[in-house]
Amino acid sequence: MATPNNPSQTSLMIVDDSAVIRGLFSKVLETESGITVVAKASGGEQAIQTLKRLAASGQTVDVMTLDIQMPDMDGLEALPKLLAIMPDMKVIMASTLSTKGAKETLEALAMGAADYLAKPDTKGKRELLIQFGNELASKVKILGKRRATSGEKGVKPVLEGGVSGVSDYTLRSSSNVLKPSVLAIGSSTGGPQALISVLTQISKKKINIPILVTQHMPAEFTAVFAQQVQNSTGLTCTEGIDGATLVPGHVYIAPGNYHMLAEKDGAKVVIRTNQDEPENFCRPAVDPMLRSLVKAYGGRVLTVILTGMGSDGMRGAKVVVDKGGVVIAQDRKTSVVWGMPRAVADAGLCTKVTPLGDIGREIILLSQGQIG
Repeated sequence: MATPNNPSQTSLMIVDDSAVIRGLFSKVLETESGITVVAKASGGEQAIQTLKRLAASGQTVDVMTLDIQMPDMDGLEALPKLLAIMPDMKVIMASTLSTKGAKETLEALAMGAADYLAKPDTKGKRELLIQFGNELASKVKILGKRRATSGEKGVKPVLEGGVSGVSDYTLRSSSNVLKPSVLAIGSSTGGPQALISVLTQISKKKINIPILVTQHMPAEFTAVFAQQVQNSTGLTCTEGIDGATLVPGHVYIAPGNYHMLAEKDGAKVVIRTNQDEPENFCRPAVDPMLRSLVKAYGGRVLTVILTGMGSDGMRGAKVVVDKGGVVIAQDRKTSVVWGMPRAVADAGLCTKVTPLGDIGREIILLSQGQIG
């Protein structure tokens, strides 16, 4: 099967030891306009050999779905070898919703995978399989566009949502910046590694304010991710627990399937979690976290929006800036998907739109009441 010549098509390779899963993924994606399945493999070694043949013939794979647990060579072992063959290829790890699956998935993201997806129960309800199919197709299309933007010569850049070109945004004035009392970070696709990068940048400086993070992530993943953040950065990091008092320098990760909010309780501020309706199709969601922080801290909220699909965080960021707070967004070039940061940038809510490697410096300056 040849890679399509049409640059609007995303070429996909499916790697899974289950014929049922390979069939399901193919059935879902081959009916989607804009996606062509160019190859399949039943294991890591076969995937490597297939990708080598495609590369030798001048064909490319934009996106690969890669099973983590396979008998001959698992996804973690195969991943770096596959990326060595096609470095610009975007890899979506397919994993089970379990603690073991979470650890392996987060390790894969650290090794260069772009995103992950929980494998469905093939005997599950039809509506759940349809929901899974929609999510898979969305991830493949968006990551395929991101690869075209960053990796192929002669291809006009395409941003999330199918808009060609580079977004035209206006920065807010940096005058009268309030010294923040809390740092809020929102992220989704590509977020785990971006978060660790930012928190590592600030870990050597004492940031004497609480840090609240909403990362779109399943319930089975967030406790494991909090431990990974702590191990990687040296900062104290836990899932947010209802009723816990916010402590300066502590990182709180929104628990999966719960919105994480802040609430004043006398002289202190505590965490509140709830299972209110999803916002922006997400729970946890960034918007409710930001709204609650403004209620608790007024305009002294420093907000950072990192890589991610969709626009979660945009409405909450508007509440922040309306009260005098500051919003920083990750720039397009360093984002895996420039959806969430683009939304706040396009809305004119950002004081800075900054490469990932510079965000920590901006946080440190702002935490001291300055801006670079």
